[in-house]
Amino acid sequence: MNILSFIEEYTSLIDKTIEKYIPRKFSKADIIFQVNPPSYSYNLETLDKGVANPIWDILDRGGKRWRPALFLLICEALGKNPMELLDFAIIPEVIHNGTLMIDDVEDSSELRRESPCTYKLFGLDIAVNAGNAMYYLPLLPLIMNRNKIPADTLRDIYEIYVQEMINLSLGQAMDIAWHKGLTNSHPLTKEDYLQMCAYKTGTLARMAAKIAAVLAGANKDLVVRLGRYAESIGVAFQMQDDILDLTSKIFAEKKGAIGMDITEGKRTLLVIHTLEIATNKERKRLIEILDMHTSDQKVRDEAISIIKKHGSFEYVKKIAGKMVENSWFSVEQYLPSSEAKEKLKAFAQFLVQRSI
Repeated sequence: MNILSFIEEYTSLIDKTIEKYIPRKFSKADIIFQVNPPSYSYNLETLDKGVANPIWDILDRGGKRWRPALFLLICEALGKNPMELLDFAIIPEVIHNGTLMIDDVEDSSELRRESPCTYKLFGLDIAVNAGNAMYYLPLLPLIMNRNKIPADTLRDIYEIYVQEMINLSLGQAMDIAWHKGLTNSHPLTKEDYLQMCAYKTGTLARMAAKIAAVLAGANKDLVVRLGRYAESIGVAFQMQDDILDLTSKIFAEKKGAIGMDITEGKRTLLVIHTLEIATNKERKRLIEILDMHTSDQKVRDEAISIIKKHGSFEYVKKIAGKMVENSWFSVEQYLPSSEAKEKLKAFAQFLVQRSI
């Protein structure tokens, strides 16, 4: 089963649906003005330059669109026609790209998907504002369809949305504090890293799964189970990202160089595992390099070699695979046999094992 082809099939549909709610060029007929008409004037050109242009610049750079694909797969696995719920699948994807804009500012990154970061092209103020707008614009499908969705279903979706947006901020706070060296009172553990990822990377996958399950009419227990399964996918996806950042030339082209996580001083599970078992000399040197925030490739390579020496890549791959396997076991018995169910299982395996 070619999961990459499956995801690519949905990409154009997702982008067209996003464009339905966030136009490339604003007009007075747009949905946003139907929901919230201006009191005095439209200022269309201003909104194009300050909102539409930066948003579509980052969206047009690509991305896997795997979160909306996960959303649609869960709908189908629960017996619903995914095309009938397509408008809601854009919610986690738009938010995700908003987080990328903000992350690049917070990390002082140079490149995003092989091009200068949004704030480099449009300015810091426009990037921060557009990124924040992307946290709320995907709620438009819920507002436009509020009369078609049962009140209790709509309430549950908004509750999921608010809680997961809080989680995003908690996860980002943990990540920033660690790589800035603000919390050195105790050594970071595997559990610390997993919680950070559950908040940060697991959140939007979990949001996608839970909203899909609620819209598909799943009971509360299954909503929670599917949310945990999706969370495990998100966390495992991040683990594989951490590995690719230090090993993949193709991945490096998108970020600027191999080992950008070293430059940013990120405390990934690769780093945490290495620090637990390395010699005192190696431990001190790795921490020193991480705290340097160096752009010297030789120094980054030195850090990578320390990590590689202690089998941390194999360790993280094993943890990621086991995590997804265990969470699938807790879900599969509650889903009826179908092609969508098989795709859902293969979907997670693809994201964990991918090389790009």
